[in-house]
Amino acid sequence: MAMTQVPAKGVLPDAELRVLIDTGAIAADTPVTADQVQPASLDLRLGAVAYRLRASFLSGLHATVADRLPDFEMHRIDLTGGAVLEKGCVYLVPLQERLALPADLQAVANAKSSTGRLDLLTRLVTDRGVEFDRIAPGYTGPLYAEICPRSFSVLVRPGQRLNQLRLRRDKAALDDTALRALHAATPLVNGTAHIDQGLGFSVDLKPATGTLVGYRAKPHTGLIDLDGIGAHDVDAFWEELHSTNGRLILDPGAFYILVSREAVTIPPDHAAEMAPYLALVGEFRVHYAGFFDPGFGHAEAGGTGARGVLEVRCHEAPFALEHGQIVGRLVYERMAARPDRLYGAGLASNYQGQGLKLSKHFRDPA
Repeated sequence: MAMTQVPAKGVLPDAELRVLIDTGAIAADTPVTADQVQPASLDLRLGAVAYRLRASFLSGLHATVADRLPDFEMHRIDLTGGAVLEKGCVYLVPLQERLALPADLQAVANAKSSTGRLDLLTRLVTDRGVEFDRIAPGYTGPLYAEICPRSFSVLVRPGQRLNQLRLRRDKAALDDTALRALHAATPLVNGTAHIDQGLGFSVDLKPATGTLVGYRAKPHTGLIDLDGIGAHDVDAFWEELHSTNGRLILDPGAFYILVSREAVTIPPDHAAEMAPYLALVGEFRVHYAGFFDPGFGHAEAGGTGARGVLEVRCHEAPFALEHGQIVGRLVYERMAARPDRLYGAGLASNYQGQGLKLSKHFRDPA
C-alpha cells in the first residue's frame, strides 16, 4: 500500500502559494496575479473603499469586523480615483484577497519594506481576531488592512500593495542551537554573529565613508503618492543625519531611517522576520518588523550580503544611540521547500544589496 506523503513543515514557498490560489484557498473577486506571489509570501491588494475610524480595534473572538465596524466608522472614502489618507488618522480598508485555509496552515502578515520606510503603520485585521497580523489555522473569511500614516499623508488607490502574507505549516522558527549550526554551515553575517533568540542587529553610526548615518522624517511635509516610484525629492520629506562620534541623540516622537552594521544573508531554504529587540535597552524601538525572503543578500541571488534598514521611533525621553548597539533581531525560519525563485534573482527586488536606503518612492541622490 502506498504511503501518503506528509506535507513538509515550514514557511510555504511560491509553488505552494500558487497551488492554494488554484484551489481557492486564497481567492479574490479580481484574480490574484502572478507578480503578487513572492518567494515566501503573497502581496495583498487594497480594495476600493476606506473607512475612517475613530479608533483602532480588533473584532474579538465572537464577532466579525463587519459586526464591529458601525461602532468605529466615522465616514467612508471611495478610493477608485485615488484618495488621501491623512497623517495621524486611522483607516480600515477591505483587501481584495480572502482566505479559506486548510486546518494545518496558519498565517502571519507584515508591512512591505517600502510601507515601513514611509512610517505607514499597516496591520492585518480578520474576523474573530484577537491579534493584529496573526491568522489562526484554518481561518476562513475576509481580510482587512488597518492603515495609520504616522509621518506623511499618502495618496492611495485600489490594488496597491502595502502588506504581505506569509503562510506556514507548523512551527518553523529556528532555536538558537539550530541558528548557530546554520551560521557555521553558511555564514549569516559578515562579522560576529550575536545569537540570542535570533540573530542580533546592531546600528551603524560609523560609516566606512562620509558621515551620513541616517534620515529623520520632517514634521510638516507634502503628500506622498504611493504610485510615484522615484518621484519625490528626499529633502522635501527627510532631514539628513550626520555623526562623527558614533552617537545619535533620538528625539521623542521622531521617526528615523538607520542601517544595520551587519550585512546579512538569508539562505535559499530559509526565510526570516525582523523583530524588535526585547531587552529594555532604551526609550526606543525598531518600529516595524519585516519579512526577509529566501535569497536576500545571498550569492545565489546575486548578493554579497545586504544590510538591514532600521525604522526607529523614540518614545518618552531623548535617547543616546551608540554605534554597535543591538536594536533588533532576525528570527530565521525553515522553508517547507526551496522556492522556485529567490529574492533578487529575476524579481523586481528594490533592496537587494542595500545599504542605508529610503523607500523606492524617493529619487536617488545625484
